[in-house]
Amino acid sequence: MLSAFARAFRTPDLRRKLLFTIAIMAIFRVGSFIPTPGVDYANVQQCIASQGQNDLLGMVNLFSGGALLQLSIFALGIMPYITASIIVQLLRVVIPHFEALHKEGQSGTAKLTQYTRYLTIALAILQSTTVITTARSGFLFPNCPVEVIPNDSFMTSALMVITMTAGTGLIMWLGELISERGVGNGMSLLIFTSIAASFPTALWSIAGGANGAVNFTIMIAVIILVIGLVVFVEQSQRRVPVQYAKRMVGRKMYGGSSTYIPIKINMSGVIPVIFASSLLAVPGLIAQFGDATAGWVQWVSKYLADPASPIHISIYVLLIVFFCFFYTAITFNPDEVADNMKKYGGFIPGIRAGRPTAEYLDYVITRITSAGAIYLALVALIPTLVLVLLGVSTNIPFGGSSILIVVGVGLETVKQIDSQLQQRHYEGFLR
Repeated sequence: MLSAFARAFRTPDLRRKLLFTIAIMAIFRVGSFIPTPGVDYANVQQCIASQGQNDLLGMVNLFSGGALLQLSIFALGIMPYITASIIVQLLRVVIPHFEALHKEGQSGTAKLTQYTRYLTIALAILQSTTVITTARSGFLFPNCPVEVIPNDSFMTSALMVITMTAGTGLIMWLGELISERGVGNGMSLLIFTSIAASFPTALWSIAGGANGAVNFTIMIAVIILVIGLVVFVEQSQRRVPVQYAKRMVGRKMYGGSSTYIPIKINMSGVIPVIFASSLLAVPGLIAQFGDATAGWVQWVSKYLADPASPIHISIYVLLIVFFCFFYTAITFNPDEVADNMKKYGGFIPGIRAGRPTAEYLDYVITRITSAGAIYLALVALIPTLVLVLLGVSTNIPFGGSSILIVVGVGLETVKQIDSQLQQRHYEGFLR
């Protein structure tokens, strides 16, 4: 693999793309440490040392590469764009115009991308206002004795909102630059950069505690095991065979070919884990605004906000399974696939075209999604459960799903580099 990297850098065009991608990722990391105007950077560092963040802020901080708690110009990270993309995709189910744009091809996709950008800016304004209000009220750093935003004037707040929103727009533009002129998917690589940047600190904190060497070794072994599981499952797919009948168009014969429909075990990716974690983090966030001595606040903190609680784990698994089926049902429509196959003379051997084909595809999808949901729940829970068993208080950000994102993005990027090497008659990464 290292020799393949060397050959990639010896190819002028591919070397230029790789260096451009690395430069954009470096700019993204540098921006994560530039404080927003109006923030006292020294007080922020003091608060980070004494803070106790909730799961929801921890998730957003993960996707911002630690920039959220730094209150930097990139504090919101890529999260507004991810949220906007998911919302636009879900709106295709309820808004016929969005579904029509999706079916129009490249022009319709460009229009949906434009809507996503507008929604990203709107969400950035909303989220930046929320972050600033949370920081000023003291809920961002509950145990901090100093103020992170000394000046509470309207002009200072407006400048901070504009700066954070502009930072989100810049991140979105950087991601699109990578997709256009670099290697890989830009947004995915920026997420990869954010998550990978938080790994060394989390692992080093495990090594520095009691029984640090043993815990660190066990955690590394678990991470390697989860990486192997993710690579194995993400590369796996069920291939449904499809046969196309021969047909005459003018004087030419078309069709008569055999192909297949590739169905991944985990079609929904990491989206179910994001949704499940976000929903489970909301009760803990609400409880922070209540009286600490109240019964419902104590119950929420003990059973819903604690990752080691059996109730928290059970609800977490159920939410992951639910969102796996929900998101797969949105992204894969068996009726539409069956109609397209019938239109072009395709059929599954042994299955009649039309409604029987749709029912068969739905049956296959249900079985595969069941296995995918179990796999996703295991990946999300294994690192957290191991840390609980080891008695380590420090948690790897976002559990095993962060490993899922890092490995998935890495695999896709390697495949793109490999395909470009193959086009230039070089031996690629995959042998």
